Amino acid sequence: MMGLFSQAGSQLRRARGSSVVDDRAPEDTEPDDTSILDENEGSIITALISQLRVGMDLSKVTFPTFVLEPRSMLERITDFMSHPDLIFGAENYSDPEERFIRILQYYLAGWHIKPKGVKKPYNPVLGEFFRCRYDYANGTRGYYVAEQVSHHPPISAFFYISPANRVCIVGELRPKSKFLGNSVSTTMEGENRIALMGIPEDGEYVVTMPNMYARGILFGKMVLELGDTCIVKNERRGLTCDLEFKTKGFFSGTYNAIAGRVRKGSTEIGEFKNSRSVLFDATKDGQNIAPKYVAPEEEQEPYESRRLWHRLTLAIEARDMEAATEAKSAVEDAQRELRRRREERGEKFVPRFFELRGGRWEPKLSIPTDASSYAIETVENWIWPRA
Repeated sequence: MMGLFSQAGSQLRRARGSSVVDDRAPEDTEPDDTSILDENEGSIITALISQLRVGMDLSKVTFPTFVLEPRSMLERITDFMSHPDLIFGAENYSDPEERFIRILQYYLAGWHIKPKGVKKPYNPVLGEFFRCRYDYANGTRGYYVAEQVSHHPPISAFFYISPANRVCIVGELRPKSKFLGNSVSTTMEGENRIALMGIPEDGEYVVTMPNMYARGILFGKMVLELGDTCIVKNERRGLTCDLEFKTKGFFSGTYNAIAGRVRKGSTEIGEFKNSRSVLFDATKDGQNIAPKYVAPEEEQEPYESRRLWHRLTLAIEARDMEAATEAKSAVEDAQRELRRRREERGEKFVPRFFELRGGRWEPKLSIPTDASSYAIETVENWIWPRA
């Protein structure tokens, strides 16, 4: 995805007054965005696809383990917490449009992190959770927790906060995948809700997600693309950006290019256009990823992501597809048995960290809005309760 930034550089300039994506594998793609299957992998995926029909919902289809990225979706969401410096201190800008641009930079920066080739993270099982801590260079900390709050339909809820840097993010993802013939599409429903706690009068910055396409699964090379349109908006300030992820093959121009228009109310005030300057330069700044601390697996609870999928991850890293399939099946079989027991007892699953309020998944926490040591301790004790 690095081409999304380094090749399709964009800037906001004064304005001059859902894409439909075709099914062709784009040419001249980035090496890290493509995969070439060997004979065994190709035969397995062909056998899988022979069972599918165009338009079929893939939520209950089991994919072969060689297409898996060795981490859970709950952890993959942390990619969007990788460059907090882009958003820290945004409340110090007096111009609402400048703060809005900082939010755009922060959001786009999360897309450059990905494994090589066409890979998908593990589908989290119900009740699975991932939590981590960030230790920043300025001596402050950030905290993150995500939980799979629903299995059918799949919903991942997540929460990030850095009290000292006055940033809070709450959101949920509801991916829906479909088979399209020579490609698989994933519609990323849900939203990120970002709050700059140092300037509460801004309210929330709401960000939706683009769709993802894995192309060339029947013929040609397998390619991963982002496509269609997502929206970044701040209702309090009347600011909106329609951000379009373009795909090569239907549009002219650069593979994985982006374009966008910023409006204030009904007036267009700027647009993103290919140029020499960038909102985020992944080649220059992409390595400056905020490191996260995750407890060793032996100290984790059974349903924490890394411990839960430990055997699968080891097998994938060893390229042992048979062991990976067995490990993945073991987790999924245990989940089915747990669901059967709940049904027999008439029990309903209750998420540990999140609850549904007003149609949105929110943390079971009275979110602190100050930067006091008490606020930090409150967050830490909620994510990692003391025995």
